[in-house]
Amino acid sequence: MMMKTIIREVLNKKDREIFIRLPYRLYQSDLNWVPPLIADQRQLFNPDKDPFFEHSTVAFFIAFQNEKPVGRIAAIKNNNHLSVYFDQTGFFGFFECINDESVASALFEAAGNWLKQQGLKKMRGPANYSMNEEAGLLVDGFDSPPVVMMTYNPRYYQALIEKDRFTKKMDLYAYSIDNVHEIPRRLQEAVNLINAGNHFSVRQLNMRRLHEEIQAIKSIYNAAWSENWGAVPLTHREIDKLQHELVQIVRPELCFIAEADGRAVGVSITIPDVNEVLIKMGGRLFPTGVLKYLWYRRKIKGVRVLIMGVLKEYRNLGIDLLFYYKTFENGLRLGYDHGEMSWILENNIPMRNALEKIPGTRIYKTYRIYEKSIS
Repeated sequence: MMMKTIIREVLNKKDREIFIRLPYRLYQSDLNWVPPLIADQRQLFNPDKDPFFEHSTVAFFIAFQNEKPVGRIAAIKNNNHLSVYFDQTGFFGFFECINDESVASALFEAAGNWLKQQGLKKMRGPANYSMNEEAGLLVDGFDSPPVVMMTYNPRYYQALIEKDRFTKKMDLYAYSIDNVHEIPRRLQEAVNLINAGNHFSVRQLNMRRLHEEIQAIKSIYNAAWSENWGAVPLTHREIDKLQHELVQIVRPELCFIAEADGRAVGVSITIPDVNEVLIKMGGRLFPTGVLKYLWYRRKIKGVRVLIMGVLKEYRNLGIDLLFYYKTFENGLRLGYDHGEMSWILENNIPMRNALEKIPGTRIYKTYRIYEKSIS
């Protein structure tokens, strides 16, 4: 006999806490899942704290069977996306579910009905809350934990989503390079040619002028990504949130700004993969999490190239290759030996070509954005 599934919208702090804690139970035996810090999750899902709620609307739903939480989903009306694309598309995110089609179907129905009530005709996702944050369903590459700020999910989620009439909209790739002990010769040769004739300079991020640097990064990010599929500009408060998150983990030796004609024209931000530490902390800083973080962060060996972009008129000059060279150079000096470049749109051919010129890089994880009609 099929158990009855009850869907309840999150309308109080008690249910919000149930929503937050559900993944910690679902993934308790999955060694590749990285538990996020519970304190950070409480900020993320608090409409009074996270800047996304300043311009957009979200409804959260929990699925119950026999009064036990068995799934969750967020229905997202991203007004900034709608003001750019006018496509009547809403989003779903933060989807978690037991391996039960009826539970998944009930969650998607609840999210779809809420989005229809907002006047929307399509549902796309997963995106937590937007394409500027964690996005995509892992569909290939389940044999290792995710790096910092990337998603993870069980393999069966793909079947649950596709059985609910979602189809692929776009794939996002994560490239990896492992066992790095020297700068690839081909990259060194390319940079020698670039240095011989360039009219730009690349410098390290200045932490003493971090606020001004972040404003330059925001300007480049919003301009350089404007033509990318699904891109939505960051707001002032969202860039402040990013600054707050990065300042806690960033190594300035891995962050660069390119300048030409007296202005910033490119940015590259690479961060240590703190997931190598978080996976050992169980989602808590106290009582032992702080000590674990302080101990294990010294042992981090991986990095993630989080942001890399160049203004359109300065592309094809080799700025991206010089960014990679300097990241290799400083990363090796700091003791890092592997990295991930993510995520890269499957149709971002220039970025993929630049990456694939670096010996040893390969696509090792694929994340998928889905969409379906709800009209």
